[in-house]
Amino acid sequence: MFGLIVCGIAWQLFKPGETQTRFSRKVLTDFVYYLFLPALVLKVLWQAPLGIDSLRISFIAASSIIIWITVSRMVYRILRTPRQASGALILASAFPNATYLGLPVLENTLGEWARSIAIQYDLFACTPLLLTLGILTARGYGEIKTGGNPVMALFRVPALWAAIIAIILNITNAAAPVWFRGLLELLGSAVVPLMLVALGLSLDLRSLKWRMIPVLTPVLIIQLIMMPLLAVLLAHVSGLNDHYLVAVVLEAAMPCMVLGIVICDQFGLDTSLFASAVTLSTVLSIVTLPLWLLLLQ
Repeated sequence: MFGLIVCGIAWQLFKPGETQTRFSRKVLTDFVYYLFLPALVLKVLWQAPLGIDSLRISFIAASSIIIWITVSRMVYRILRTPRQASGALILASAFPNATYLGLPVLENTLGEWARSIAIQYDLFACTPLLLTLGILTARGYGEIKTGGNPVMALFRVPALWAAIIAIILNITNAAAPVWFRGLLELLGSAVVPLMLVALGLSLDLRSLKWRMIPVLTPVLIIQLIMMPLLAVLLAHVSGLNDHYLVAVVLEAAMPCMVLGIVICDQFGLDTSLFASAVTLSTVLSIVTLPLWLLLLQ
């Protein structure tokens, strides 16, 4: 998996075919966002066991995000961080890279069954909160106050529609034709390698500056240590099935989300600072994620 991320970083450096990195990344992420990921979501949630534990997973993810948005607001107010920087850092603190890194990590570490945990964690909590509470936060702290209705933005997420359809098919026990299952499997198999390469294309090692470390430290502590610790507590409080606990805590331990770069650009937040948080937290997660797995097992 790290090798695929390195492929994306190498593509940035050497630019084969003289294609702009931003264009290459957008093509890959568009294919994943509009085609491959919805196909994977439809296949996985159609067959996944959905029940009370799905509500518990959503509760843990949503509670973690809301709590750490609140805490990071207070931290950066105390530190008197400029508004545009504060907004970027609050988003970086609260929203993990639940799909782009979480899904491949869970699938390759725990098995195919864990894909449904990553998808539920993201689509039932992270994405709805990002496109509502996250957008409102970005608008409040950013220089650009315009933007569409956050609630309406939810209805433009293809994977969310795929999840709704899959849940209906799952509940009604609809049988998928063999050829259709094969098509979804083939499309879904492209998600993991493309997402990891796109993640490598998104990392900007040149954005890291030593002067940024003090202001990034709260983000790193929250994302890589405090959020998974809170997830362990919430999992026990909510009575989550122990079979799912490791997967949910690993999801909470993921580094900062990549999509926040787009939101920072859209609302005039400090995009370079957010990119630094993504890069540094992703690099550190190569150490912290295996440590969490060891502790949980």
